[in-house]
Amino acid sequence: MDEEQKTSLPSKYHPKAVEKDRYQFWLKGKYFEATGDPEKEPFTIVIPPPNVTGRLHLGHAWDMTMQDTISRMKRMQGYDVLWLPGMDHAGIATQAKVEAKLKEQGKNRYELGREKFMATAWEWKEEYADFIRSQWESLGLGLDYSRERFTLDDGLSDAVKEVFVTLYEKGLIYRGEYIINWDPKTRTALSDIEVIYEEVEGKFYHMRYPIKDSDETIEIATTRPETMLGDTAVAVHPEDGRYTHLIGKTVILPIVGREIEIVADEYVDMELGSGAVKITPAHDPNDFEVGNRHNLKRILIMHEDGSMNENAGKYEGLDRLDCREQIVKDLQEQGVLFHIEERIHQVGHSERSGAVVEPYLSTQWFVHMQPLADAAMALQEKDEKVNFVPERFEGTYLHWMENIRDWVISRQLWWGHRIPAWYHKETKEIYVGKEAPADIENWEQDEDVLDTWFSSALWPFSTMGWPDVNATDFKRYFPTDVLVTGYDIIFFWVARMIFQSKEFTDQRPFKDVLIHGLIRDSQGRKMSKSLGNGVDPMEVVDKYGADSLRYFLLTGSTPGQDLRFHWEKVESTWNFANKVWNASRFSLMNMEGFTYEDIDLTGEKSLADKWILTRLNETIDHVTKNTNKYEFGEAGRHLYNFIWDELCDWYIEMAKLPLYGEDERRKNTTRSVLAYVLDQTMRMLHPYMPFVTEEIWQQLPHRGESIAIATWPELRSEFHDEVASTEMKRLVSIIKAVRNIRAEVDTPMSKQVKLLIQAEDNAIVAELENNRDYLERFCNPSELTISSQLDIPEQAMSAVITGAQVYLPLEGLIDVDKEIKRLEKELSKWNKEVERVKKKLANEGFVNKAPQAVVDEEKQKEQDYLEKQAKVKTRLEELKG
Repeated sequence: MDEEQKTSLPSKYHPKAVEKDRYQFWLKGKYFEATGDPEKEPFTIVIPPPNVTGRLHLGHAWDMTMQDTISRMKRMQGYDVLWLPGMDHAGIATQAKVEAKLKEQGKNRYELGREKFMATAWEWKEEYADFIRSQWESLGLGLDYSRERFTLDDGLSDAVKEVFVTLYEKGLIYRGEYIINWDPKTRTALSDIEVIYEEVEGKFYHMRYPIKDSDETIEIATTRPETMLGDTAVAVHPEDGRYTHLIGKTVILPIVGREIEIVADEYVDMELGSGAVKITPAHDPNDFEVGNRHNLKRILIMHEDGSMNENAGKYEGLDRLDCREQIVKDLQEQGVLFHIEERIHQVGHSERSGAVVEPYLSTQWFVHMQPLADAAMALQEKDEKVNFVPERFEGTYLHWMENIRDWVISRQLWWGHRIPAWYHKETKEIYVGKEAPADIENWEQDEDVLDTWFSSALWPFSTMGWPDVNATDFKRYFPTDVLVTGYDIIFFWVARMIFQSKEFTDQRPFKDVLIHGLIRDSQGRKMSKSLGNGVDPMEVVDKYGADSLRYFLLTGSTPGQDLRFHWEKVESTWNFANKVWNASRFSLMNMEGFTYEDIDLTGEKSLADKWILTRLNETIDHVTKNTNKYEFGEAGRHLYNFIWDELCDWYIEMAKLPLYGEDERRKNTTRSVLAYVLDQTMRMLHPYMPFVTEEIWQQLPHRGESIAIATWPELRSEFHDEVASTEMKRLVSIIKAVRNIRAEVDTPMSKQVKLLIQAEDNAIVAELENNRDYLERFCNPSELTISSQLDIPEQAMSAVITGAQVYLPLEGLIDVDKEIKRLEKELSKWNKEVERVKKKLANEGFVNKAPQAVVDEEKQKEQDYLEKQAKVKTRLEELKG
C-alpha cells in the first residue's frame, strides 16, 4: 500500500466514523457498475423494486442485504456483476398516499384534474425515491445506479404497451362485464390476491319470500340483505324434491314488489340451509354464473363509492351498510325477516385501503390466464426451469398456477400505465395500439390504468431494454441469475414474472428464486403499526452500524423461514465487529513498516502458523460453498467461529510469542501469516460486513484500490496440514484442561503450579516438547514435565485428553474425595458414550446404509471414548489406592 494511505486504526470501533463517506468512495470508483467485459461471465440480479410510498422497512433491509451479499461475492469471484436498482410506482398504494396528502390540504384529485394530479404524484415519487436511495447508501448496497429504472419510465412504458397490444391481438386480453372485487374506498377493481380475508363477527339473515298466487313461501338466507334489491331469481337444485313443484313459478321480491323466477341449477347445495338461494347476478360471482346460464337480468344497486343507486328505490343515497341496517328493520316489520343468526365469517378486505370489498358487476380488462399458466407450468418440467430455494415453494407456486383465474388488470386510477385502448366517439369501436389513432380527435382513451403488477411482472427483462431484443444489456444480462423475495409475494409477483417472461422471451426470468420469510418481533408477532412493534432499519444503523444490522439479518435465519428481531442479537453482532476491529488493530500495530512485498509464506512455520492456515483453508471452503447455496447463516457461523475462537482467541495470542521475541526470521514469518490470514478473512467477511472490512483492508499490506473488487479467497492445497490440525487440537485441549482445573480449585492463572503431562507414546512426547513454549506461556507452570512414563502423585487434579493425560499436583488445594467424585461423574459420561456408539455400530441397518465415512467416524469415536474411559478408570484406581 502507499505510505500516504497507511494510518493506524483508532483505538475504539465507532461504526458511524467507519461508515461515513465510504459509500461515496465506492461510487466514485464505479466499483458497482457492470462493465460488459467479454472476458468475464455475467451475473445478474434485479432488485425487487420498493414502492415509492414511503421509506424502506426492516424486511426491505433483509431482502436487499442478501442480494448485496451475493453480488459482492460474485464480483470478487470475477463475474461481471449487474445488480440493477429501481423502484415501483405502486399504483393504488401511492395514489392513496397522494390523495391523503391532498385531503390534508383541503383538495382532491377531481378538483386538480388528471394532469395536475399526475404532476403532484411525480413530486411525491421524487421525494420518496431520494429517501430510498439514502437508505440504500446507509445499508451499503452495491447497486449499479447507471442503470436505475422506474416502472413508469419511458422504456418500461414501451414494454408495457408492447405486452398489452400483443396479448390483445392474441386474444389473451379481453374486455368484459364480470363480477370483480371492488374497493369502494379507492373506487377501483382489485385482483383476487389483493383481497385479504379476515374473520369478523357477522350475521346470517333468514327470510321468507312469498310465492305468487300461493300461501307458500320459500326460505333463503344471506349475510348481505341489502343485495336483495338486485335479486333476479331464487335457485333450487333440480333434484330437490321439496321444491320440484315450484320450479318455473315466481316469487314476489319483498319491499321491491318485483316478480322473480324460481330456477333449477346444480350450483345449489341441497344440504346447506334451506336448499334455496337468492340470485343477485350483479353482486356475487357465483350468482353471475347462474344468471348467465338462465339468461337473468343483472341489476346493479350500488354506486362505485358503495352508496345505493337509483335501482335501490327508497334507499338510494344510503351507504351500503346504512342501507343494510334500514332494510333489516323494514323486513322485520313486514314479517319477511324471521331470524338473525350470529356467526363468524370470512370477509374480504382491500389489501391497500382496508375497506370491505364489494363483489361488483363492472366492465373491466382481463388477461385470459390458462394458456399463460400452462406454458409456465410446462417450463418447470424442463432443465431450464426456475429453481426455488427452498424447493418446497415450487409446490406453492404450482398449486396457485393450477387453480388460476383470469386476471383483472384494469384499475380505476390515474397513477399508473394508462391502458392503450381508445373508443371511437361515435361508433364506439375499440382501438388498441402502442400509438394513439391518427385521427385522435375522434377518439377517447380509456380512463383506467393497468394493475401495478402488470408492469412489475416485466421487470427482469423490461429493465434490460426489451422489447428491443438486440439491446446490449438484454442480450448480455438476461435471463437473470437470482431473484430474492419473500414468500408473501410468490403469487403477486414471482408467478407473473415467470409466465410473462416465458410468453415474451421464451426463457425463465431468473435461474434461482431465493425465498425468505417475514421479519417478526421478538415474540414472533408480525410487525405492524397497530401493534407499534415495527423497527426502523435506520434506527438500528444509527445505534449499531450497518455492518451489525446486516450480519444479524443474514445469519439469523435459514432460507424460507421467518426471522425474529432482537436488539440483543444486533448488539452481539456489534461485539463481533468490535472483536474483528481490535484483533486487526493489534495486528497492524505489529506490522509497522511491513509492506505487501515483505509477505513471505515460504519460511519455516510454527505449529500455530500451519494450523491457522489450514483452518483458513477450511473456512474458505465452508463460506464459499454455503454462500453459493444461499445458506448465509451457516457461512456466518463458520466465519464467526474462525474469527472469534481461532484467529482472535488462539492464533493472535500465540503469535505474540514470536512477535515479542528476538528472532527476526520467526517474527517476519508470523507477520506474513498474520497479514495473509487477515487479508483473506476480510475478503470473506466483506460481503457480510462491507464497511468495517474495507476500513481494515485499506490498512493492511495489499494491492488494489478497494476490497470490493479484490479477488475472492481460493483454497491453497499447500497450506492444508492435517498433522498440524491434530497437534493443535491436542495442544488446545491441554491448555483448556489446565484452565478448567485451575478454575475448579480457584487457582488463578497468575499462580504458578506444577504441570505433568503423560503422553501415550514417545511421538506425542516429541510433539509436545516441540511446542513447550506454548504450554509454558498459556499454562504458566512452575515446572513442566512431559513423558510417556510418569510417577503420578496422589494429590493431583487430572484430565483426560486424546493421546495424553494432564495432572496438576496441587498439594493443599485438592480434596481427594471430591476429585474421586468428579472422576466418577466423568467415568459415567464416558460409559454412556461408549454404550451409545457400540449400540450404533451394532446396528446392521446403520453400518450397511450409512456412508463409509460416517461409519469410520463412529469407529474412531469408539476408540477415542474407550481410551478415555480406560484412563479415567486407571486414575480412579490410583486415587482409591
